[in-house]
Amino acid sequence: MKIDKRKVKKILCIKLRGIGDVILSTVVLDNLREEFPEAEIDYLTEAPGKAALDGLPGLNEVLVLERNSTLKALSAILKVRNKHYDLVLDFYTNPRTALITFLSGARFRAGFPYKGRTYAYNLTGPSERDKFHAADLHLEFLKYLELSTSSKELHFSLSEKDLEFAENFFNREFKPSDFVVGLSPSGGWASKKCDPEKFSEIGDEIASRLSAKVLIIWGPGDKEEALKTMSLMKTKAVLAPPTDIRQMGALMKKCRLLIANDSGPMHMATALDVPVLSLHGPTDPLLQGPYGIKHEWIRLEGLECIGCNLLDCPRHHECFLELPVESVMKKVMTIVEKNNLRLPLDEKN
Repeated sequence: MKIDKRKVKKILCIKLRGIGDVILSTVVLDNLREEFPEAEIDYLTEAPGKAALDGLPGLNEVLVLERNSTLKALSAILKVRNKHYDLVLDFYTNPRTALITFLSGARFRAGFPYKGRTYAYNLTGPSERDKFHAADLHLEFLKYLELSTSSKELHFSLSEKDLEFAENFFNREFKPSDFVVGLSPSGGWASKKCDPEKFSEIGDEIASRLSAKVLIIWGPGDKEEALKTMSLMKTKAVLAPPTDIRQMGALMKKCRLLIANDSGPMHMATALDVPVLSLHGPTDPLLQGPYGIKHEWIRLEGLECIGCNLLDCPRHHECFLELPVESVMKKVMTIVEKNNLRLPLDEKN
């Protein structure tokens, strides 16, 4: 089957899981708008992913699927059915989303061709996920449907209030001439979080070599690591205040570059066009690293357990604790050079 674009007036994109996963899926939005300029585009996601989508221009409505409530899940299914979508794009394709897609009544229903779920779709994307970066996988999906993939932009929206919050904080803590580098200790799994002992070393080297000011940006569940990183640093760092996800994004946007774990905030920073160096241990940066040419990633490739994908490290977290700071700094300087970032040291010369 081929999509008859003339018959597509309402589109539903389905992407569950966390904020980072949903941000990476927003690479489809400009392409869908190019193909269907008059169509309404909705999203179905879970509560954490909703924060990635609220306020995006051109997005009509964000529907939320409750993970632990059968009654609310049934309500979401009924709402999808009553919206009368013409095209449903199931970018998640688990048993629940396949069923929702099947019951949507949409003329065109697309998902990944995984065993036990193909009944739900009359259009399919690629069968292999591990060949593509998570953002590129969505573009490959569109290619299979013979839709445009000309845009590779990720999206995240900040309000004027969010930007004002960050501006006021920076005005209090920094001078306009300061070269501010953000450190983000956030991470969805314990094993994905770089240890404060190593983050503090990186922060000190950044401050020394770049004459930079270090801002430690943290979210719920990260405060302990943030405080420990700051306490271990020999250089004075600034601790960000408690924030919601958008305020966190606004603080990141004010930074000249960000060093972060593989996490939702890392992907948020890339969507906000902040140059990022991501630190990887259990995850594959070729699949989950920062998306786009502005950015770099690093991991300790010689380690035999690298890329283990385990939620908790059964060893001694060598992937982070043994990561050479000098190797990190080489990556930082690559980011500085390719983004033409002017350092305070340059201005003195």
